[in-house]
Amino acid sequence: QVQLVESGGGLVQPGGSLRLSCVASGRVASINVMGWYRQAPGKERELVAALNSGGSTNYADSVKGRFTISRDNAKNTVYLQMNSLKPEDTAVYYCNLQAYWPAVGDYWGQGTQVTVSS
Repeated sequence: QVQLVESGGGLVQPGGSLRLSCVASGRVASINVMGWYRQAPGKERELVAALNSGGSTNYADSVKGRFTISRDNAKNTVYLQMNSLKPEDTAVYYCNLQAYWPAVGDYWGQGTQVTVSS
């Protein structure tokens, strides 16, 4: 099993920055994709950014140029640096790990609240 623990959420003013972290523990597959999703009240969960174990990234159009995803494979940790935050970025942010080899699995963290407000 794999456990994901997020940290770094909070309240920030528009234009501010936050960095989210997610640590994966347990039997983490070598080939995987780690990413961040978010869900705002009344909306569906959506992909924010993802980064595979080979280094390829994928970003939602709404965050391109403002958010950066990175990972430390040795620590099984993925980060989301969020700059120039907007009120519409307010949501619960979830860490996700999709494992492909040697085992397949789909894991989620418990979520961390990000609120952008003045």
